[in-house]
Amino acid sequence: MLLNLLLLAGGLALLVWSADRFVYGAAGIARNLGLPSLIIGLTIVSMGSSAPEMMVSATAALEGRGDTAIGNVLGSNIANITFILGATALLRPLVVSSTTLKREMPLMMVGTLLAGYLLSDLELSRSDGLILLVAFVAILGFLCIQAWQNRDTDPLAQESDDEIPKDLSTPRALFWLVLGMALLPLASGWMVDGAVGIAQWFGMSDLVIGLTIIAVGTSLPELAACIAGVLKNEDDLAIGNVVGSNLFNILAVLAIPALLAPGQVDANAAGRDLYMMLATSLAPLLLLWMKKRQILGRIEGLILLVVFIAYQGMLFSQAG
Repeated sequence: MLLNLLLLAGGLALLVWSADRFVYGAAGIARNLGLPSLIIGLTIVSMGSSAPEMMVSATAALEGRGDTAIGNVLGSNIANITFILGATALLRPLVVSSTTLKREMPLMMVGTLLAGYLLSDLELSRSDGLILLVAFVAILGFLCIQAWQNRDTDPLAQESDDEIPKDLSTPRALFWLVLGMALLPLASGWMVDGAVGIAQWFGMSDLVIGLTIIAVGTSLPELAACIAGVLKNEDDLAIGNVVGSNLFNILAVLAIPALLAPGQVDANAAGRDLYMMLATSLAPLLLLWMKKRQILGRIEGLILLVVFIAYQGMLFSQAG
């Protein structure tokens, strides 16, 4: 048990650090190539925040733990909305003003509905993975085109610009990019092995492992990014980190187990957990659309946190 705890803690710490270095280097190279900050934020930064989920899902799938990989995606998206967005709104109410973000949120829901449809037959095939990847490329392309058109007026552009490294030489940026890419697989392997060892000691299934320990762990970069964003009064960037990460997770990351380890899906994943993800993905849209001012306040944040605690409690009680 002690070894598993060390593997989990060490893997998580290294995973977060290596993902941060990967984003730092990739964003630096992109800036040096002259890409607009808003485009970098929508692509590289969002992908980097989902890098832990990508690597953990790939590692789990290659080890034959497809349910863990799927649980990681569903659990991370649920945790991003309920735990991370809830905790951030509780810290300080969030105001949505970015036109790009207002387009991205409904698209996140579209991607979630597509994933739900593909999982509904209790099977995730390679053709499902290809469909998810095509949808991911199409949606990302649409968002980048819209972002390019609004790059000088969207409030998210300035907030993204403030987060992208300046005066970082290309050789140094390349060094951090390669180092981050090299350490991510190692870190994800440690984390999966540690989490699986701990969870199996408590008699938890592969799916619940992905929904709880691994999902919350891989969501920590989003939590750090959101807290940093609200402390800098960058509300759109904070919400954008969550929405962008969820969009990457449900399309790009879910495609990984489909392509690497296609097969049957746990009925709970395609039922209980899928419905939970659909509901939590819809919640921010409803909360914002029902209010005159598009603000996610402390009351809404508290509700989201209560939902997260109740859901995790249900999973652990059923696992026991």
